Amino acid sequence: MNCPCGSNKPYANCCELAHKDLSAVATAEQLMRSRYTAFTMAKGDYLMASHHSSTRPIKEKKAIEDWAKSVNWIRLEILDNKKGGIKDQSGTVTFNAYYFEKGKVEIIHENSAFIKEKGVWMYLGPADQ
Repeated sequence: MNCPCGSNKPYANCCELAHKDLSAVATAEQLMRSRYTAFTMAKGDYLMASHHSSTRPIKEKKAIEDWAKSVNWIRLEILDNKKGGIKDQSGTVTFNAYYFEKGKVEIIHENSAFIKEKGVWMYLGPADQ
């Protein structure tokens, strides 16, 4: 199966590597892609583990999983990224995530902030807030 993140790689050679070992993520964009894929698979544990400790919504894990299962994911579109490379400590990724819910296509548009915590990329939250 091709990875849902849009890389055109098999899941086993793409986001599954991150899902098995968060420290395998080399860039902010890779983390963004692996989180999108985790949403498509309702992998709440990974979504919590890859969310920075200062903003992690532990109490919302079940609601996030339930919502992720309730929609049909269409595709991820990466629009831009700033910094977030292997040697960087922070970066942003702007994306659109398309999904089908209640008879229509919806879009999550976000400029996400990422930061390394103990050398591992973590999602911090929307950069625009």
